[in-house]
Amino acid sequence: MLQTTIPASKDDWSIERFSLLRDHLISLRDKNGSPLCQVVARNRELDAEGNDPVLNTLEHSEFDELWLFAVDTGNGITPTESASINAFRQRGGGSLITRDHQDLGSSICNLDGVGAAHYFHTRNQDPDESQRQIDDTDTTSISWPNYHSGRNGDYQIVIPVKPVHELLHTPASPSRYIQFFPAHPHEGAVGVPTGVSNARVIAMGKSLISGRLFNLAVAFEREQDAAGNILGCAVAESTFHHFADRIATGTPTWVLPVMSLNL
Repeated sequence: MLQTTIPASKDDWSIERFSLLRDHLISLRDKNGSPLCQVVARNRELDAEGNDPVLNTLEHSEFDELWLFAVDTGNGITPTESASINAFRQRGGGSLITRDHQDLGSSICNLDGVGAAHYFHTRNQDPDESQRQIDDTDTTSISWPNYHSGRNGDYQIVIPVKPVHELLHTPASPSRYIQFFPAHPHEGAVGVPTGVSNARVIAMGKSLISGRLFNLAVAFEREQDAAGNILGCAVAESTFHHFADRIATGTPTWVLPVMSLNL
């Protein structure tokens, strides 16, 4: 399931702006020509209690994976929904959780494990205080974290962290791994939470303004928690712009080569 944390809005980051990703996933076939997955793409909806009826019952659904695009300003996931998403991972569901600059998408801080991998401006700040500084100096209205990997519509070079994680492997590249991500002028920050042993940074980028290296993606492997649950694998990603259609000219032209979570 591809899911945003805001209701449908023509002038915001609704699920319709991730149409290339949806279409690509739907197009994937196995060696026999059968679809590899079924895809549901939806925006946030509200029931009478103010919860999303699908996120609120996710652990009881038939979904195998949740790709959550946190495009809200801090109130995109309720405590009840967070508990359901946590239970979904506890029963083995895979998840990809992504956000953007400063505090955009900070509601995901309430998610167990992968939520702590996302660093924001006012919530769950980067433990490395030297990283708490403005990187994108061109956009003065946006504060840190805001790593400048390039202009929208351009690409950035991916620096894989060795050993190269299987999520970055692709036969479509001469190097056999993903070499480029779409660029964005102000990406968010991700890192391995303190005390977590089953996660590592798998890809890094480099700011075109400051030259600083920053993390693009953190992968969580399957592990058994204290209650005996086998947690699903997860990915914390620095910005949802890696997955979004580019709409500056009215025609989508960019989408990240898909990192599959054991589809």
